[in-house]
Amino acid sequence: MTVTYIRPDKNFLSAHEQLQYINSYALANNLVIDDEFVDYISQRKRLDERANVSSYFQSQEQGILLIYDVWVLTTNMEDLIQMISCLLKNEYKVHIVKHSVIISQQSSAMLILGLMDQLRQKLKNDSKKMIGRPKGSRSNSKFDVYLNEIIGFIKEKKSVSEMARLLNVSRSSLKDYIESRELKQMALGLLVSKIPRDAEEQVINTIDCPN
Repeated sequence: MTVTYIRPDKNFLSAHEQLQYINSYALANNLVIDDEFVDYISQRKRLDERANVSSYFQSQEQGILLIYDVWVLTTNMEDLIQMISCLLKNEYKVHIVKHSVIISQQSSAMLILGLMDQLRQKLKNDSKKMIGRPKGSRSNSKFDVYLNEIIGFIKEKKSVSEMARLLNVSRSSLKDYIESRELKQMALGLLVSKIPRDAEEQVINTIDCPN
């Protein structure tokens, strides 16, 4: 079973942006998504307070999990270690879409440590400055509720005018939305390329060691 797990975070990416990249990655790598779990629990909650998350993943084994990046699981390092350990114990294969890498029981420890260190660096840097909406992040749009329908229309090669009529919305506004969200590229699986051969090495090389 292939599952997407999306957890919006005001300091990272919104739900619809994560969904864009995950869907594009799935298309590019011939993965069929069976279920989607969007977690809106407060970012301040620890893992032992997120019973719905724990029970969801414990109810399945040997699945494929698609997440945008490791921070989606949690931004607490202690919880992150526990979540990754339990997912691998239950034989999940976790696809990290941002880096085009897969972690599993057979993965190199250096790959997993590299992903965790990237998050550590990000949290450390953010603690030194006031965090606003991150560069590249987009505000919500009234069209977000139509996202899956729009993606379907694009795959069916419908024109923007036809989509606007079907959704009863402004053609120009819809066109701007499609372009700003790169929905055509996402629908065609072009936002994320197939897994590069050196993807794991790229992650490992980002580990920051003290001088």
